[in-house]
Amino acid sequence: MNEKGEVWQGFEDDVLPEKTQGWLVRNLRFQIMSLYRRLFGIVFATNMGIFIWYCVKGANANQLGKVVIGNLFTAILMRQDYVINAFFTVACLAPQSWPLWIRRILARVYSIGGIHSGAGVSGTVWLVLFVAQATREFIKKENVTVPTLAVSYVILALLLAMVIFAYPKFRVDHHDAFEIIHRFAGWLAVALVWAQVVLLTSDYRAPGEKLGYAVVHTAPFWLVLIMTCSIILPWLRLRKVPVRSEVLSDHCVRLHFDYVDTHPGHFTRMSLDPLLEWHSFATISEPGKKGYSAVVSRAGDWTKKQIGNPPDKIWIRGIPCYGVVRVTPLFRRVVMVATGSGIGPIAPVVFAKRTEIQLLWTAPAVRKTFGDKLVDSLLEAAPQSVIYDTREHGRPDLVKLTYRMVREFNAEAVVIISNQPLTEKVVYGMMSRGIPAFGAIWDS
Repeated sequence: MNEKGEVWQGFEDDVLPEKTQGWLVRNLRFQIMSLYRRLFGIVFATNMGIFIWYCVKGANANQLGKVVIGNLFTAILMRQDYVINAFFTVACLAPQSWPLWIRRILARVYSIGGIHSGAGVSGTVWLVLFVAQATREFIKKENVTVPTLAVSYVILALLLAMVIFAYPKFRVDHHDAFEIIHRFAGWLAVALVWAQVVLLTSDYRAPGEKLGYAVVHTAPFWLVLIMTCSIILPWLRLRKVPVRSEVLSDHCVRLHFDYVDTHPGHFTRMSLDPLLEWHSFATISEPGKKGYSAVVSRAGDWTKKQIGNPPDKIWIRGIPCYGVVRVTPLFRRVVMVATGSGIGPIAPVVFAKRTEIQLLWTAPAVRKTFGDKLVDSLLEAAPQSVIYDTREHGRPDLVKLTYRMVREFNAEAVVIISNQPLTEKVVYGMMSRGIPAFGAIWDS
């Protein structure tokens, strides 16, 4: 364990190199137009181009309905655990011998949530056009009937509510409300989309054609079937599992599970009330040991309850899913930065030893807060780890300290797990100086 000494001695006096590119370019590239937002923009702009073409060319409600369902299908599948894991698995197949610029792009795979939100918002915009066209056809007494129109208006109201409540500022400030609305409004919307598919097919089917035959021979039927299965699948794996709780301090508890083995980069969802709220935690797996653990730190009422009254059973949904830390093996040498309980996602990567790691962990009273067992395990796996006690030394300039680590370790990349302000500050501080840096995003 490195105390404040050789590796970082005098880092406060370091002069950081100038940022690359001009102020406008680097801020557009690394802050305003993140890859998540670029993906959102590509999906949305593509949809709007087709939207304008349809408005000029003209389309009936049946044609517009297919575009709506295609977007909703994409939005839902991009949130499916198996799909997310597939994206990460394929992206991380790249060998470390590939050029750094390719690996750096692949490592941004965790930004695919931009496709989800882009398709969701686009689908809602398309639904507005669909409802307008359906209303027009109804008034002209063409194909659309009253039930189809009524169901369409309800679906539109539900999707508008979901989009509004998913706005980043509201989602952060009222996360529980966002989660409940997104879940229950989403479920109801999918149920009504099923009704809409049947009703719209009935409105447009050829004379004499059987309804059942017409429905199963439409693309929307199969798209809605797949997206419904996608939603149901994680809930089919809902189970209440035993947990062994190890209270480390009045600030955190370590939960131990043995129902499944996990891999570095995985996180899992836990709940005491599975219909109302879920909380994601990184899994800590150790080579040769069955199961995994998760460090839960005090950060709200739910986590406070787990520390004060540790559970002996807890609800788990779906399968372990990959997050940003999964991209670490794409690089030969990586500085991994953790603050506080951010060590949770990083620890299994250190234990796995698949790439050369320089660990920087800043936290107050580390051993007292997180326990000797975890600290000693990390030091055994990575003896040169730098553990900075903020209670003793104060909070460091994390950009300067991280840059010092990168320079001394000759690292290809930085991975940070911290709170939002620090993550964004360090990632920008590295990226704007030409160092690939990766951290969680809060856009999705």
